[in-house]
Amino acid sequence: MLRNGLEPWHLLIVAIVVIVLFGSKKLPDTARSLGRSMRILKSEAKALKEEGGSSATPGEQARPTAPADAGQGPS
Repeated sequence: MLRNGLEPWHLLIVAIVVIVLFGSKKLPDTARSLGRSMRILKSEAKALKEEGGSSATPGEQARPTAPADAGQGPS
């Protein structure tokens, strides 16, 4: 019964149902907001990936080291 899975006419019926339910005026706005959300998600994922690659371990913070002669008087 479900050997063939989804055929092109199944997708056409689903598209028609979506257009009827949501209306043709809301669909462009919905698609636009979905595109914006995807761009934001991509940029955040890229930033996390770049941030993760720059540090050795996620919980470790870079700490500045003091010079070797700090605290000693003038020579």
